[in-house]
Amino acid sequence: MLRRQRLMAFLGTTNGERARAFYEGTLGLAVTSDDGFALAVDANGTMLRIQKVGPFEPHPFTSLGWDVKDIEAVVASLQERGVTFERFAGMDQDERGIWSAPSGARVAWFKDPDGNTLSITQL
Repeated sequence: MLRRQRLMAFLGTTNGERARAFYEGTLGLAVTSDDGFALAVDANGTMLRIQKVGPFEPHPFTSLGWDVKDIEAVVASLQERGVTFERFAGMDQDERGIWSAPSGARVAWFKDPDGNTLSITQL
Protein backbone atom coordinates (compact mmCIF):
# COMPACT_ATOMS: atom_id res chain seq x y z
CA MET A 1 0.00 0.00 0.00
CA LEU A 2 2.74 2.52 0.85
CA ARG A 3 5.52 1.31 -1.45
CA ARG A 4 4.61 3.85 -4.14
CA GLN A 5 4.10 6.73 -1.73
CA ARG A 6 6.73 9.34 -0.98
CA LEU A 7 8.53 9.05 2.32
CA MET A 8 8.70 11.94 4.80
CA ALA A 9 11.33 12.07 7.53
CA PHE A 10 10.99 13.65 10.98
CA LEU A 11 13.38 15.00 13.61
CA GLY A 12 12.86 17.18 16.66
CA THR A 13 14.33 20.53 17.67
CA THR A 14 13.97 22.67 20.76
CA ASN A 15 15.14 25.77 18.85
CA GLY A 16 13.74 26.36 15.37
CA GLU A 17 16.07 29.25 14.52
CA ARG A 18 19.16 27.25 15.47
CA ALA A 19 17.88 24.23 13.50
CA ARG A 20 17.22 26.39 10.45
CA ALA A 21 20.72 27.86 10.59
CA PHE A 22 22.17 24.33 10.67
CA TYR A 23 20.00 22.56 8.10
CA GLU A 24 19.81 25.48 5.68
CA GLY A 25 23.12 27.23 6.29
CA THR A 26 25.49 24.39 7.25
CA LEU A 27 23.98 21.45 5.35
CA GLY A 28 22.65 23.51 2.43
CA LEU A 29 19.09 22.14 2.40
CA ALA A 30 16.36 24.35 0.94
CA VAL A 31 13.67 25.47 3.39
CA THR A 32 10.17 24.82 2.03
CA SER A 33 8.26 26.11 5.07
CA ASP A 34 8.86 27.39 8.57
CA ASP A 35 5.96 27.88 10.96
CA GLY A 36 5.21 27.48 14.64
CA PHE A 37 5.02 23.70 14.35
CA ALA A 38 7.96 22.66 12.16
CA LEU A 39 10.75 23.62 9.83
CA ALA A 40 10.41 21.70 6.55
CA VAL A 41 13.38 21.25 4.25
CA ASP A 42 13.85 19.53 0.91
CA ALA A 43 16.37 16.71 1.23
CA ASN A 44 16.74 15.90 -2.49
CA GLY A 45 13.04 15.25 -2.98
CA THR A 46 12.32 13.90 0.51
CA MET A 47 10.58 16.24 2.90
CA LEU A 48 12.35 16.48 6.24
CA ARG A 49 10.12 18.00 8.91
CA ILE A 50 12.06 19.21 11.91
CA GLN A 51 9.35 19.44 14.53
CA LYS A 52 9.53 22.27 17.04
CA VAL A 53 9.11 20.51 20.37
CA GLY A 54 9.77 21.03 24.05
CA PRO A 55 12.58 19.23 25.83
CA PHE A 56 13.38 15.80 24.41
CA GLU A 57 16.14 13.21 24.50
CA PRO A 58 17.66 12.46 21.08
CA HIS A 59 17.85 8.81 20.06
CA PRO A 60 21.15 7.15 21.01
CA PHE A 61 21.48 5.89 17.42
CA THR A 62 21.45 7.35 13.92
CA SER A 63 18.23 9.22 13.20
CA LEU A 64 18.87 10.28 9.62
CA GLY A 65 21.53 9.66 7.00
CA TRP A 66 22.59 10.44 3.45
CA ASP A 67 24.07 8.18 0.77
CA VAL A 68 27.01 10.09 -0.74
CA LYS A 69 29.30 9.38 -3.70
CA ASP A 70 32.54 10.71 -2.17
CA ILE A 71 32.55 10.54 1.62
CA GLU A 72 35.97 12.13 1.98
CA ALA A 73 34.91 15.21 0.00
CA VAL A 74 31.65 15.54 1.96
CA VAL A 75 33.45 15.17 5.30
CA ALA A 76 35.97 17.84 4.28
CA SER A 77 33.22 20.21 3.13
CA LEU A 78 31.20 19.76 6.32
CA GLN A 79 34.31 20.22 8.48
CA GLU A 80 34.97 23.52 6.67
CA ARG A 81 31.45 24.54 7.74
CA GLY A 82 32.19 23.72 11.39
CA VAL A 83 30.76 20.20 11.63
CA THR A 84 32.57 17.90 14.07
CA PHE A 85 32.48 14.18 13.40
CA GLU A 86 31.75 11.71 16.18
CA ARG A 87 34.11 9.05 17.48
CA PHE A 88 32.79 5.80 18.93
CA ALA A 89 34.67 3.47 21.25
CA GLY A 90 35.42 0.13 19.68
CA MET A 91 35.02 1.36 16.11
CA ASP A 92 38.12 1.60 13.96
CA GLN A 93 37.59 5.07 12.46
CA ASP A 94 40.24 6.88 10.46
CA GLU A 95 41.63 10.33 11.29
CA ARG A 96 38.56 11.99 9.70
CA GLY A 97 36.13 9.85 11.72
CA ILE A 98 35.21 7.57 8.80
CA TRP A 99 34.50 3.93 9.68
CA SER A 100 34.88 1.13 7.14
CA ALA A 101 32.13 -1.46 7.64
CA PRO A 102 32.72 -5.14 6.91
CA SER A 103 30.35 -4.75 3.93
CA GLY A 104 32.70 -2.18 2.37
CA ALA A 105 30.47 0.79 3.15
CA ARG A 106 32.17 3.81 4.70
CA VAL A 107 30.28 5.81 7.32
CA ALA A 108 30.84 9.01 9.32
CA TRP A 109 28.53 10.43 11.99
CA PHE A 110 27.85 13.94 13.25
CA LYS A 111 25.21 15.64 15.39
CA ASP A 112 22.84 18.48 14.74
CA PRO A 113 22.49 21.25 17.34
CA ASP A 114 19.82 19.24 19.22
CA GLY A 115 21.99 16.14 19.47
CA ASN A 116 20.26 14.12 16.74
CA THR A 117 22.83 11.74 15.27
CA LEU A 118 23.14 12.10 11.50
CA SER A 119 25.32 10.10 9.13
CA ILE A 120 26.81 10.06 5.70
CA THR A 121 27.51 6.74 3.99
CA GLN A 122 29.40 5.85 0.86
CA LEU A 123 28.13 2.44 -0.26
